[in-house]
Amino acid sequence: MLQEPVERILDQIRPDCLVADLFFPWAAEAAAKFGIPRLVFHGTSFFALCASENLRLYKPQREVSSDDEPFSVPDLPHQIKLTKMQLPEHDRNESETGFSRLVIKLKESVLASYGVIANSFYELEPEYADYYRNVLKRKVWNIGPVSLCNLEVEDKTQRGKEATIGEQECLRWLDSKESDSVIYICFGSLAKFDDSQLYEIAMGLESSGQQFIWVVRRQKSEEKKEEWLPEGFEERMKNKGLIIRGWAPQVLILDHEAVGGFVTHCGWNSTLEGISAGVPMVTWPVFAEQFFNEKLVTEILRIGVSVGNLKWSRTAGGVKREEIGKAVRRVMVGEEGEEMRTKARGFKEMAKKAVEEGGSSYTNLNGLIHELSSYRT
Repeated sequence: MLQEPVERILDQIRPDCLVADLFFPWAAEAAAKFGIPRLVFHGTSFFALCASENLRLYKPQREVSSDDEPFSVPDLPHQIKLTKMQLPEHDRNESETGFSRLVIKLKESVLASYGVIANSFYELEPEYADYYRNVLKRKVWNIGPVSLCNLEVEDKTQRGKEATIGEQECLRWLDSKESDSVIYICFGSLAKFDDSQLYEIAMGLESSGQQFIWVVRRQKSEEKKEEWLPEGFEERMKNKGLIIRGWAPQVLILDHEAVGGFVTHCGWNSTLEGISAGVPMVTWPVFAEQFFNEKLVTEILRIGVSVGNLKWSRTAGGVKREEIGKAVRRVMVGEEGEEMRTKARGFKEMAKKAVEEGGSSYTNLNGLIHELSSYRT
């Protein structure tokens, strides 16, 4: 439905290139009509791109007998193990589905495009940036973290949808807390948690003994029902916990010195925002490439711990309060948590330098602009 109106715009303004998300495979054809390069925007990590590509090439899980038996992702710089249940359904079996056909179409579109723009920075995952370029032979420019273009408080507050809590109210609450004393919990805009799982999260947070900001997003039809909330929970957590029902100014919260940890679904935007803020993570992947991003955080960067979810599903469930409380404490207190925090702050500094003049992402973006100018000439 978008192809025709996009082509009308291309015809009117005659741009130097077309940058289009991975999920618009027709963009390569549209750009070719006007003799301009199409660049694919990849909204995920180099590690996830390399791992998913290798799984499609080698399909090692076909030889695995059970859904929960770990297997190694082949031919990567690090040995990473996954199970069938952590993969999308189209990667678990050989049957052709509508989505598996779409995946093939997307891959063909990437190969037909001029190159790839990635929201990552070289210093974060150098082996996988090199692997993507040199082994998989993709032309790529890493220009992230793009969230670091938001420098002012107002910009950070307005990133994403309109927040359901006032910027000043949020900052006042955080200003009253000590450094690294608050854990932030948010699972993005697409993951769904049923009442029983939300109840377990509440009980896990209470048992952890930590101060927290917890973002809870519900369907419109569910907003008035709060059966997930343990009786008396908000009264017991008064001054210790803040529940935000709806959208939160995530970048603003993560950047505050009071925040010392982040429970995340491992969507790449959230993961990269956590890295850019220098906070260690409790990883709770739900679907898409999130299980790959978890492996990057916990096993390669070593700045997070897994809560233990092992099943790919849009509706998250099955993680008990004991595992939640234990994972939160590991990140927030003790020597292990402090070591992860120190490493995370190192990546924060690398991220800032990457987008500054002379940094790797800054240089990549300038190089891309120069190459596109030469292409036009």
